[in-house]
Amino acid sequence: MTRIAVIGAGFGGIAVAHLLRAAGFTDLTIYERGDDVGGVWRANTYPGCACDIPAPLYSYSFALNPDWSQRFPPQAEILRYLQRCTDTFGLRPHLRLGTAVDDATWTGTAWQLTLSDGTSVQYDIIIPATGQLSRPITPLLRGAEDFAGTVTHTAQWPSDLDVNGKSIGVIGTGASAIQLVPALANEAARITVFQRSAPWTLPKPNRRYGRIRRALNRRFPPLMRASRAGTWFLTWVTGRAMTGRPVARRFVRAVSTAQRHVQARSLGRPVTPDYAMGCKRVLFTADWYRALRRDNVTLTTVDIEHLTATAVRTADGTEHACDILVHATGFAATDFLVPMTVTGRDGRRLEVEWKDGAYAHLGLTVPGFPNLFLMYGPNTNTGNTSVVYFLEAQARYIVQAAQAIAATGPLEIREDRAAEFDHEIQHRLATSVWTACHNWYRTDSGRVVTNWPGMASEYRARTARLTRSDYLT
Repeated sequence: MTRIAVIGAGFGGIAVAHLLRAAGFTDLTIYERGDDVGGVWRANTYPGCACDIPAPLYSYSFALNPDWSQRFPPQAEILRYLQRCTDTFGLRPHLRLGTAVDDATWTGTAWQLTLSDGTSVQYDIIIPATGQLSRPITPLLRGAEDFAGTVTHTAQWPSDLDVNGKSIGVIGTGASAIQLVPALANEAARITVFQRSAPWTLPKPNRRYGRIRRALNRRFPPLMRASRAGTWFLTWVTGRAMTGRPVARRFVRAVSTAQRHVQARSLGRPVTPDYAMGCKRVLFTADWYRALRRDNVTLTTVDIEHLTATAVRTADGTEHACDILVHATGFAATDFLVPMTVTGRDGRRLEVEWKDGAYAHLGLTVPGFPNLFLMYGPNTNTGNTSVVYFLEAQARYIVQAAQAIAATGPLEIREDRAAEFDHEIQHRLATSVWTACHNWYRTDSGRVVTNWPGMASEYRARTARLTRSDYLT
């Protein structure tokens, strides 16, 4: 019987575990370092946290949910969806919660895992599904040791944090900040937002799904399919813009500019992006600019100089009083699988293999590391549509790989095939919008290691069938 370990129980881990189990692979263990499933949706509990891809598409095609409360559901609702999927798919007995994988070593015939409790166990196949957004980045600020207030990251929000009547500093204007600030503005005495660069935004046309709509979804499932198809079409348009189609790009840019002119009003230059649209993540919002116009919210573009016991001092000498300092500063997205160490055939270390930037054939598998398949690996992030669409494609490919391994033995991608694929992807990315500014998609050397250069449909087509000749015989 083929022994399989899935490492991580977010959207990717649950998807691949479910499809493997459905294909007959029952010797399956899912290791999750947290106390429950959910991945980023378990970890991120900051006020205002919600999905920015419409729920009809940000869900499994094989587990459409008729009971979403709104088009862009909040964090708690997405977490409940994943918990319900775990139960419905029968995956609970396969879970090892509160257990991280510290080390994985290929023995020549199997993978030996060293777990956080010190024990070791062997598997034929390992599937890291640890995600790209799991390791928060907290910048080192001068004087941090002197600050007497509360410091947190959006991905580490304390459940008992009282923001009522407090002065709050928020560092960053990315995806979490534009959700957090409007959510805090009614309770905080004052919010100061420290911005490095203004984000490009698009309207977030949220709507509630009432009792009648939910009942119709349950009774007539094709309605959910139609809603999913409509959402897919909208992301297809934005996808054409992100991949350089002039007409689509001009249209999306015009919508963004119109939103800023209507909602930002007198905010002017500080909220006007100074880089190409799409170079950084385009953010969906309905209330960001309105929040910035509030009397108790201040946006500053002056660099932070240092912290004092009670304030954030900026380079112009201004001291911004602060009881709570929030780092909305993102994640180490380019450091795949860290801090787990992975040693493959002939002692090859994955961290050495990836010293110039992570790569993987189809974002899934790396030469020298037999029977290791990645979920949400290098160059499989999407800048416009639902990452769940990519995860399903990867999971279906991995099922084929597991079937081949069960039938004929270990699979290892050929060096030349992986190199050919990587050259193609990097060549295409070299002229992409993601090279036009500093962003979390690139390593320090400038290599784009997170994003897929084309449309999502292309990725699904290229992963639809495992080509046996791509692998060593």
